[in-house]
Amino acid sequence: MRILLVEDNEALADGLSTILRGTGHAVDTVRDGASADAAIATENFDLVILDLNLPEMDGLEVLRAMRARQNKASVLILTARGSAEEKVKGLDLGADDYMIKPFDISELEARVRMLLRRQAGLRSSAISFGGVDLDLNFRTFSAAGTPLDIPARETGLLEILFMRAGKVVSKEAIMQSLAAFDDDLSPNAIEQYVSRLRKRLAPHGLTVRTARGIGYYLDKAAPV
Repeated sequence: MRILLVEDNEALADGLSTILRGTGHAVDTVRDGASADAAIATENFDLVILDLNLPEMDGLEVLRAMRARQNKASVLILTARGSAEEKVKGLDLGADDYMIKPFDISELEARVRMLLRRQAGLRSSAISFGGVDLDLNFRTFSAAGTPLDIPARETGLLEILFMRAGKVVSKEAIMQSLAAFDDDLSPNAIEQYVSRLRKRLAPHGLTVRTARGIGYYLDKAAPV
């Protein structure tokens, strides 16, 4: 899933982006409110992690502008401003969650997982389709209790398709979800990931089908 991290502390931003990328997410980082506002207006994100004390444009103004544009991405405010008044203001403006610095990394990761589940319309962290299971907490796939060895990019692709099983996902939406600003991800690369994924899923009764000219969808393979 794609995350925008808005944090002006360079060391904290670098550390958090490394942790989030390590769990398989595409992460973009900006360090001021104006850049955040521009990114949110032009790109699609599943989650925005938003500091409030930002140069050029306050985080609450970023949030207000975002919701005024009817942008429905989840927002986690991560700030040192911890008064009850600030929390109420942030939540009333449309934030989905609010964490105060300093914070525990494991709690942040849990809240990120929760918000991404909610964004996808899922109540549980465990999803099954056909003979394959997805554990969203650990972003791992298994079949009959045996873990599937799937590279990170293909895991990200399968996760996107899995959470929309049976529904067509466009190539553009896949690229938006998998690629950060500095990633070089082309439609041809997506086709290669799909081809590899089909081979990995074939023994487990699943396949990725092509909706010609539109995108891809996960489906149960026809019996051999």
